Amino acid sequence: MSVSEIMALLTGVALFLFGMTLMGDGLKKVAGSRLELILYRLSGTPLRGLLLGTGVTAVIQSSCATSVMVVGFVNAGMMPLRRSVNVILGAILGTSVTGWVICLGYLQGAGTLKSLLSTATLTAAVALVGVILRMFTKTPAKRHIGDILLGFAVLMTGMSAMSGAVSALGQDPAFVSLLQSLDHPLAGILAGAVFTAVLQSASAAVGIIQALSFTGAMQAQQALGLLMGVAIGAAAPVLLAAIGAGRAGKRASLVYPIAGVLGVAAVGGVFYAVNAFVPFGFLSQTVDPFSVAALNSVLRLVMVAALTPFAGLIERLTGVLVREKKSKAIEAGPMLEDRFLSYPTLAIEQSRMAVDAMAKLSRSGVMLALKIIGSYTAAEFEEVRALEKSVDDYEDKLGSFLMRLTGKELDRRQNEDVAKFLRALTDLERISDHALNLGESAKELHDKKIRFSEDAQREMDVLFAALTEIMDLTAGAFESDDAAKAKRVEPLEERIDELCETMKRRHVERLQSGKCTISQGFVFNDILTNVERVSDHCSNLALEMLEVRDDTMASHGYLHELKAKEKQAMEEAYEDYAGRYAI
Repeated sequence: MSVSEIMALLTGVALFLFGMTLMGDGLKKVAGSRLELILYRLSGTPLRGLLLGTGVTAVIQSSCATSVMVVGFVNAGMMPLRRSVNVILGAILGTSVTGWVICLGYLQGAGTLKSLLSTATLTAAVALVGVILRMFTKTPAKRHIGDILLGFAVLMTGMSAMSGAVSALGQDPAFVSLLQSLDHPLAGILAGAVFTAVLQSASAAVGIIQALSFTGAMQAQQALGLLMGVAIGAAAPVLLAAIGAGRAGKRASLVYPIAGVLGVAAVGGVFYAVNAFVPFGFLSQTVDPFSVAALNSVLRLVMVAALTPFAGLIERLTGVLVREKKSKAIEAGPMLEDRFLSYPTLAIEQSRMAVDAMAKLSRSGVMLALKIIGSYTAAEFEEVRALEKSVDDYEDKLGSFLMRLTGKELDRRQNEDVAKFLRALTDLERISDHALNLGESAKELHDKKIRFSEDAQREMDVLFAALTEIMDLTAGAFESDDAAKAKRVEPLEERIDELCETMKRRHVERLQSGKCTISQGFVFNDILTNVERVSDHCSNLALEMLEVRDDTMASHGYLHELKAKEKQAMEEAYEDYAGRYAI
């Protein structure tokens, strides 16, 4: 090949990759911003995981992108490793669709039909429509369709450039000799794997094989070996996703290469063993772009069918290669995947899970602090301290993640979710601070050997029971977005405020009668103050949820409106709490 032909080939490859990316992004946007979330949520069974992996990959035109997304799910704790295996197997199958898209550039016809179906005519028509939609329409959906058409046109232009650059190779003895050296399956597999790993794209590798087949010099046996190598080499960019990932993410990133190697070994081993005894005549036949696409689809279909029953084995192999370690009792912070920032729907879902985890840690801190007020142990006090530190880490990391997310293109609902999460972080962090304060009060009671009177302890038990319920009620309302539960938080918060005021007044009366001491009073009041603050923050969380739900951010005005609107229900709830939490 001359220098100009080599440059034309490289230009064609570049245009092909850019067009494929542009077309895939457009398809993804037209399919909806929740495409990735569907993949995460609806892949619960092996069959659904397999089908969704295939479908999503067919839409975004990249098994690598789907697999990297799945690695992120596993690394963030959003998807179990076993489920990811089936999705990645589906991605291996779904990427074969691109080969059939490429075939559109090789359509041929006769006479007038030939000119109408030629690559140049088809590309020009698609590009013209794409430019019109992209530049002269304001509807986002139509602009995304324009991106799809422009991407397809660029892809076709790239394929034409590649085909033109290699068209003369069919008569080149050196090229024919090179192809003949790939007659041995191992040589073809090795060449295909290295070639694909360098390109970082299975679709591009298959496209180039199709372009080479257009020269008329390639046989099925050579194409099959190269395609098997492509199935292995496509794992290279997925392995890169393991960089910076946790243990679970590293294990998920190994699923693709393990599946590729095992699938090629199993299918290739059986195929060539049979061929040794009963030769397959089609292997010596010349292939074209259409037969390459068909060969690639059949190969991947057989590989996935053979591997699906052994998904558990693939999972265990990843465990052998990356050993598990016992997890710590308390999380140091959320596993937030920066790669999800490009997928706002996934980023928000990940943030929601992190906020829920943060809420559970805050609740655990409060519950443990209440426990050690009655039965103190140094180990449990240190656990309260560790929980508070963990919640602080969540606030720092999640707050930073959410602020970076605000710089992305978000729709109205996504902006509301981000605002709700950011406001919730402050309340959850303050709750954990008050949990630590309660723990320190417990330590002071233990160190100074202070004991409350029977009356004070009985009142404290009632207050703690009310605090436990408001924590459970708030967590349940926030995690399940349950407005009915959220509306019951405010009446309980009012009851807790009244309990604290009553207990403070009664404590003064006990001081005056000599039943309690001043040293008891300081700790007693600290406990009441922190309980009251925790219930205030629970009320804030519930109101924030309701404000977002009702599309208003005016906190004080909203509370008055809510009380007026739900007056009877709130009064009934308050009476219920007053009856259950009486002292």
